This record gives sequence, C-alpha cells and structure tokens, in this order.
Amino acid sequence: MKRVVVGLSGGVDSSVAAYLLQEQGYEVIGMFMKNWHDDSVILDAECPWIEDSNDALLVAQKLGIPFQTLDLSKEYKERIVDYMFAEYEAGRTPNPDVLCNREIKFDIFLKAALQLKADFVATGHYVRKESFSQDGQTHHRLMAGKDLNKDQSYFLCQLTQAQLSKALFPIGELQKSEVRRIAKKLDLVTAEKKDSQGLCFVGKIRLPDFLQQQLQPKKGVIIEIEADSAKYAGRSLPQPPLNGLSHDELVQFSTPYSYQTTDGQMVGQHHGAHYFTIGQRKGLGVGGKVDPLFVIGTDVHENVIYTGMGDTHPGLNRPGLFIPHDDIHWVRPDRALQTGQSIDLMVRIRYRQPLQKAKLFQERDGLYIIFEEAQRGVTPGQFAAWYEGEELLGSGVIA
Repeated sequence: MKRVVVGLSGGVDSSVAAYLLQEQGYEVIGMFMKNWHDDSVILDAECPWIEDSNDALLVAQKLGIPFQTLDLSKEYKERIVDYMFAEYEAGRTPNPDVLCNREIKFDIFLKAALQLKADFVATGHYVRKESFSQDGQTHHRLMAGKDLNKDQSYFLCQLTQAQLSKALFPIGELQKSEVRRIAKKLDLVTAEKKDSQGLCFVGKIRLPDFLQQQLQPKKGVIIEIEADSAKYAGRSLPQPPLNGLSHDELVQFSTPYSYQTTDGQMVGQHHGAHYFTIGQRKGLGVGGKVDPLFVIGTDVHENVIYTGMGDTHPGLNRPGLFIPHDDIHWVRPDRALQTGQSIDLMVRIRYRQPLQKAKLFQERDGLYIIFEEAQRGVTPGQFAAWYEGEELLGSGVIA
C-alpha cells in the first residue's frame, strides 16, 4: 500500500483531499504545518492558525488517520517573510504564496514526509497532474484545475519535475461545490468553513501597517504625471503577428517607463515608497481630482511615488515584460526555449487574471514576453506564468 502525507491546513479542500486518497486505497497521514510566528511583530489577534490546527486534528480523527504537527516557523520566516520584507524594501512586489509552495510545502514539508517513508505528498490545490513517458523518461504536466474559478496552477508555477513526481492533487478534477458537498456528507467540521484569504501572519491587519513594523516610514513626495506627457510619445505598441522583432524592439517594448520629479507636479506626500505597488489606487490620500490617482511608478532610492489620473492613463499599461536569465523557470525543461527561439503561448501576470495572448522570445540575456494587447499593472517581483492550453509550462520573476 502506497503511503501519502496530506498537508491538512484546517480547510475544506485538504480535508476532502485526505478522504479521497483514503477511498483510492492509500495509507494516509495528516500533517499540519505551523508556518510562522515572531513575537517581535504584532500580529492580528484573529490569526487563525490555532483554530486551523484544531480543525485539522478533528478532520484526522473523523477520518481515522494519524495526525502530526510540523513546526516550520524558523524556515518560514527565513525563506518567506524575510524575502517578503527584502523585496518590498527593494521596491518590488513579492508573491509569498508562490514561494511558500516552492520553498515550504514542496521542499521542507516534502522532505519531512519522505522521512516518514511516504511515497507522495498531497495538498488541496485545485490543479491536476498528468504524467507520460517519452524516450525512456517520465514527464509530469502541471494542469489547470477543472474548476477554472478556483484554478491554483499559478501558485504552483515554480515547481520542478522532481517535486511534481512526488505530488498528488486529489481535488483537481472537482468543482468547489462538489468538494463542499462531499465534506457535508461526511459531516466534517470544515464543511462550511470559509476559504482562507492570504497569509495567516498578516491576518486582518493592513499590509502597509504590517510592513511599517519592519520597514521604517520615510516621508516622500507624490508626483502626478500627465497622460499627454512627452514620456509616452513614440512608444507605439507592436502590431500582431509579433514576428521578427529585433532585440532593440524587444527591450523597448518590455522596459518600464522611467520617471523623474521634473516630469510632473507634486500633488501630495507619502510615508514610504516601499509600501506601494504598481496599479495601486487606495492609500494615496490625494483628493480634489476628477478621477482617482493610480501608482504608475515607484522609486525607493529617492523615495518618490509617481501617479497618473484615471484607469486609462498610459503609464498603467505596458506591451511587454522581461525575465532575466537566472529567474526563468521551466516546469517542463524539455519544452524550454533555446536562444533565438520564440513561441506563441498564453500568459498571466497575476493570480486570477484571464490568460493573455503573447509571444515569448528567448534571447541571450533572458526571456522577453510581448503581449498582443498592452497589460495593466505589470509589476516587478511578481511572477509571469505561461501556458499551452491547460498546461502550465513555466514561469519567471518579472524584472
């Protein structure tokens, strides 16, 4: 009998995943991950990890499976939280959920499961895995979940073939409504439990307030750039089909706009450029405008925020992005582009964003992604993930 360790999070999805694996004849062990706690940081009193741990235990008891708690606080702080602070301080917007899956759930947690002589680990992600053999080698495909409203393949975009070979995703073929129905039929304590939102350690505290506990406030200016600024002259969009673009054109289409304080007018002040991200509207505190202001650029070195008025401001949109060579990751290495090659694929630059038509160009310095339509809020530090049909082929950190 194959042994599988299920990451029981205290939610309905992992609860049903454990039950389905039992039904499929696996020997199932439930394991709850305590991810992070630091007394030096003021957490929201309603951070639910204790409640989640209790719910996970009740589910394990209901299913009659062994249960353990794994304390990963130290590793989570080092690999996720410290990374998050460093990225914000550098003016980038990190995605800790993607890193948590790569660094915690499918690395440290996986290694702990293997020490229990497990054959696989399983989670409650809405994704699917398909495997096939070719030329004597087994390849694993990371597929979108059947419930496209819940598809979480983007969050797993940094997984490797080795990690996928040990992973099971029991609910990937199901709709969320079916998962709820199974949990209710089993009378699981998690059946009606709301889905968790975001990272537990942030809780209900506002992210800027949380960041201020580690990143010192620093007063700076807010500059408004007019929509008809000369900055946007001559930056025409590439016309599909996106073939035969020179390296200079690729650089032009993927390079963010660069601003200086002399390009616009000061309209307010802020308490730290590292608290803001591209496309952000709330928290600027600037009134008296016909339309809301949006962040179109940040400069953490000079501590300046650049804004544009209205959601059609040209500074919000970019036709492309660049991923440096060292930040390119292929879930399917056998499909990796070689220098000089290009391919038409579908791309998303944030979770839940509808897939966008784009062309990927592999150059010596890295990967250029040029979209058929300009994309709003291309944000450094976030992940771009590319798909062929329902399969996620690879991803990378936006420069």
